[in-house]
Amino acid sequence: MPEGQKHGQVHRLTRIPFCTDFSKNSETALKYAISATEEYEAELTLLHVLEEVPSRAKTDDAIKTTKDQLEKLIPPEGRKTLKTKTAVRIGKPYQQIIQLALETQADMVAMGVRGRGALDLAVFGSTTYRVMQLGPCPVLAVHV
Repeated sequence: MPEGQKHGQVHRLTRIPFCTDFSKNSETALKYAISATEEYEAELTLLHVLEEVPSRAKTDDAIKTTKDQLEKLIPPEGRKTLKTKTAVRIGKPYQQIIQLALETQADMVAMGVRGRGALDLAVFGSTTYRVMQLGPCPVLAVHV
């Protein structure tokens, strides 16, 4: 019997935010997010967080460009069958990811993990680690 069913709980995923920085690691994580989305017929929200935007006029352009990039991440066949949304936020990535997860009542967050050195992680921390530590739901962290 599967682990979740032993205790009378079956975890059904209905909302999955996928967080991307448009890196190679994010591409791999997207494959897992799409797979989970298809398996559970869940809603997939593709999220990118802009950390800095110099002016209001440039903010609008940056958001539009980023939304276009997010939409291109979904393969053509997925556009017909998947329930997807895009979201662009401005701020600290881990805070915005957690906020979106709370607002959407996410069941799981999917994100890629960058391979970073121990000193870098000790000094600056990790977005993925902070989302795992402080977020409201499980995190699927994919490392290539």
